[in-house]
Amino acid sequence: MMKYWLVFIFCLSASAYAKDPFEDFSEYGKFDESDIHTKHQGDLFYGDTEFGFILTSGNTDSTTAKLKANIYQDLEFWRNQFKFDSLFKRDVDEPTQEAKTTASRVFGSLQGNYKLGNQEESFFVYGDYENDRFNGFSYKYTIASGYGNRLLSLKKDKVDFDIGPGLSAQKNLDGSAQTGYLLRLALQWERVVSKSTRFNQDISYEQSLSGLSSRLKSETALISRMSEALSVKFSYLYRYNSQPEEGKLSYDAETSASLVYYFN
Repeated sequence: MMKYWLVFIFCLSASAYAKDPFEDFSEYGKFDESDIHTKHQGDLFYGDTEFGFILTSGNTDSTTAKLKANIYQDLEFWRNQFKFDSLFKRDVDEPTQEAKTTASRVFGSLQGNYKLGNQEESFFVYGDYENDRFNGFSYKYTIASGYGNRLLSLKKDKVDFDIGPGLSAQKNLDGSAQTGYLLRLALQWERVVSKSTRFNQDISYEQSLSGLSSRLKSETALISRMSEALSVKFSYLYRYNSQPEEGKLSYDAETSASLVYYFN
């Protein structure tokens, strides 16, 4: 465990061709989903990007870089979401002064939800790609499709889900390749804590039906707006892989606190 550490995280969050995304979050409970959808009609993209940089010095020297992005489209028949998440970490071994990479992960996903009759019910198509040198495989990609709807819709809370079958393929560290079937389940809970604060809980789980690795990802975040352009964000990310690399744990956890700056 690191005894001395210095953290500098600077996050940029921008809305492309759209208003500040917090405007919509603060209005949940005043407008239903169809009104929010109408507000976004004509907006090409909206969302946020996040960049983090962590320096550690003292008994342990390390450098960590993190980049995330969430981009959305809300069209007449389709609601699309693009995600990107990357993490890179390099540590210096004090006795030998040798620098080595201890974490290297790139993840990207695309999901399109075709609306069925109303704004909540949908047919989804999902695909992702993950390259993680320290998670038991060289790369893995997943394709899934199925049904999505809203489980809960209250004044300040909404819970959405997606469920459906899919296919996965992965290249192992020894060079071999495997493919198999899976079942994917995703849950998204969003709660308005106050006009300036929101709570998000996203969970996705992929259960392999062919003996390959199963994955679980859970991200918990609390975002509070302090001024017109500045917010503070606390987040906890938990990742589980049922078949990790030999000698590695089956889970990873990341806890972060960051400042988020918004501009139009």
